[in-house]
Amino acid sequence: MAPTNTNTLNGSKGFSPAKKSLPEVDTETSNGNGTNGYSYETLLETANFLLSRTTVRPCIGVICGSGMGSLAENIDEAVCIPYEEIPNFPISTVEGHHGKLVFGWLNGFPVVAMQGRFHYYEGYPLWKCCLPVRVMKLIGVKTLIATNAAGGLNPNYKVGDLMIVKDHINMMGFAGNNPLHGPNDERFGPRFPPMNKAYNYKYRNIAKELAKELNIENIVREGVYTCLGGPNFETVAELNMLKMVGVDAVGMSTVHEVIIARHCDMKVFALSLITNECVTSYDKDDEANHEEVLDVGRMRQDILRKYVSKLVAKFAEIENYP
Repeated sequence: MAPTNTNTLNGSKGFSPAKKSLPEVDTETSNGNGTNGYSYETLLETANFLLSRTTVRPCIGVICGSGMGSLAENIDEAVCIPYEEIPNFPISTVEGHHGKLVFGWLNGFPVVAMQGRFHYYEGYPLWKCCLPVRVMKLIGVKTLIATNAAGGLNPNYKVGDLMIVKDHINMMGFAGNNPLHGPNDERFGPRFPPMNKAYNYKYRNIAKELAKELNIENIVREGVYTCLGGPNFETVAELNMLKMVGVDAVGMSTVHEVIIARHCDMKVFALSLITNECVTSYDKDDEANHEEVLDVGRMRQDILRKYVSKLVAKFAEIENYP
């Protein structure tokens, strides 16, 4: 599925431009569902552009969650490409998302990392939020590692814990908002993809064993994640409903990216950083806010960098990636 006949150039390091006013967001349709996703050929053009900017041919892709852009700082021989320079790419508008693709080597294996993802609440339809995942597939990525910042709904979770995602509940999908909505192109994947094995079992076991090796098993959990549309945080009633149906952590991303990744036959591992404890009682004065999300990301950045870096190596080894 990787593009061919590409003129390969040695990429040079790119630099993000100075902060500007937030860009206007093209929502594609009035309701934001976006049934007019870019064609296979259009995304192939984007993939070929990226391949022309670097000699790195990544097998693993990493999505850095809110406040976790430092995950890409361990990448050697990094080639950074700002989103503004990439044809057909959206632009990140949220603090804590740097807005660039980073190609390079992590623990000796070729990777690409997204420093900044796209969210439904920014005005993008879900298919456009997931566009980079399909582009990753077209440049040769076979394994996706998606990280996110999430609120801990499980009462046993503490701020700073890491949750290995074993499953998700697609709340937005229940309302008919799915990134696969609309005509299906079989070159990406099947019309009706299964999701019962969305999060790779082997990867999850490796992650739990690695946590023991790094002596962080006391902060590593495993649970069920859900994505809500945002940008507002949840009400007490909403959180208690989600708790009743088995949700352990709540965020505003990842689920639709995983759906697209599995649709195009990528293997998936996802990790949530618990950045706040969800307020499930009317008697508490605590309120969730984005600043604490960024603060916890900074607090855990060293552990996250080491953990994800070693996961990349272990996943690549069992898959026999070059």
